[in-house]
Amino acid sequence: MLTGLTLTQAREGLAARKFSARELAKAQLDAIARLNPLLNAYITVLPEETVLAAADAADARYAAGTAGLMDGLPIGVKDLFCTKGVRTTAASKMLENFVPPYESTVTANLLKAGAVFLGKTNLDEFAMGSANITSAFGPVASPWKRKDDPSATLVPGGSSGGSSAAVAAGLGLAATGTDTGGSIRQPAAYCGIVGLKPTYGRCSRWGTIAFASSLDQAGPMTRSVADAGLMLEAMAGFDEKDSTCSNRPVPAFSKAVGKSVKGLRVGIPTEYRSPNLPAEVVAMWEQGIAWLKEAGCEIVDVSLPHTKYGLTTYYIIAPAECSSNLARYDGIRFGIRKDAPTLDGVYEATRAAGFGAEVRNRILIGTYVLSAGYYDAYYLKAQKVRTLIKRDFEQAFENVDVLLTPTAPSAAFAQGENMDDPVQMYLNDIFTVPASMAGVPALSVPVGLNGHGLPLGLQVIGKHFDEETVLSIGGALEAAAGFTHLPSVHAGAGAGA
Repeated sequence: MLTGLTLTQAREGLAARKFSARELAKAQLDAIARLNPLLNAYITVLPEETVLAAADAADARYAAGTAGLMDGLPIGVKDLFCTKGVRTTAASKMLENFVPPYESTVTANLLKAGAVFLGKTNLDEFAMGSANITSAFGPVASPWKRKDDPSATLVPGGSSGGSSAAVAAGLGLAATGTDTGGSIRQPAAYCGIVGLKPTYGRCSRWGTIAFASSLDQAGPMTRSVADAGLMLEAMAGFDEKDSTCSNRPVPAFSKAVGKSVKGLRVGIPTEYRSPNLPAEVVAMWEQGIAWLKEAGCEIVDVSLPHTKYGLTTYYIIAPAECSSNLARYDGIRFGIRKDAPTLDGVYEATRAAGFGAEVRNRILIGTYVLSAGYYDAYYLKAQKVRTLIKRDFEQAFENVDVLLTPTAPSAAFAQGENMDDPVQMYLNDIFTVPASMAGVPALSVPVGLNGHGLPLGLQVIGKHFDEETVLSIGGALEAAAGFTHLPSVHAGAGAGA
């Protein structure tokens, strides 16, 4: 079935002329037409003639022997990346009619590599959330179902929930995501796919609508670890338009998968062994440790003593940067405009109409911690703690090659659960935030199902700019787990193989 292929399989099939890029793209479009009304994974689907024209161009390049790295591969693009001539909303009323006159660097790189864009995937508004329920265009539904409660609609994780749901359900072979505190890895774990947050600076941020500039990083969401490497290779690269983008060569990341991991040292952080961690998550973690032992890895206990401050530090720094970045949406220069008798009134009316409750909450928190009298007590102190968190990782990596942890503290929950408690919602990112604060690469790999038939993921964290080792370990876990389950998107049916 063409909608169930990995990028690697599809690339091989196109090269062997087993099917055409047009046939591959048409299969995805048909799946989107059938299933997107149920899942709401896409905000904007590109016109069929546009998609098929891009696929035909890819077929011509295959025929000429000039196909690129991603040629003819149909993917979704998170609606946070500006796409020239295609509406880009950030899932907000503030930008509901914004059509960029330029292309983000990441999407430009993918187009240059021959990727075929299917449309723009849904997300939490301005990437703020962990369940994809804050979108102005409605929540995204996970394609997975609890086998004992198939009537419950599960969240796909966030903020890249539209991308994770689309990839899991066969509405695209892969998708782009962005990760600020876990927004690639956590939805990947919830939907049983692979999600990679690269090192901060590996991919350009230019043309990506900003949430928290010192944390935001683009990355791939795919069906296999090799696919994540392949897609990252196309996405990454130096960009002079982004002062934080690293001028480093881009390795052939996908070739790291399948390499022997014998002799690599895998660190197990003591602080991640929370007494409140569900037994099924602990069991999956222990299974992952056992698999890596069998593969020849050495398991080492390590300490990240400032991990316990990661979440609180994040929820000072990220809202502060959010407050600064979103100040541009004032009804004068960017976004919608609501008229009022005074300038202050225009600002107030525009932001009240344009921003949802979660975005307003984070702007208010950020403005507070940056205000006179509180900057030193909160923001400056948080930056100092962030330095300590980063130092913890650096010291741990003096003794180990990677770290292994759970990706999330639970499997996906249902829409309506936990949502009245913002602290509980923020705790969904407790295992992913520290790596974001440190700027190190981290990968979520699906490794099995819990007792309700829902996927669980393990997280591999690596050294700065060492995505290759992260992918090698992730590939070893993937091979040992043999996770091939695909969800059912039919109402009333449980997840199945």
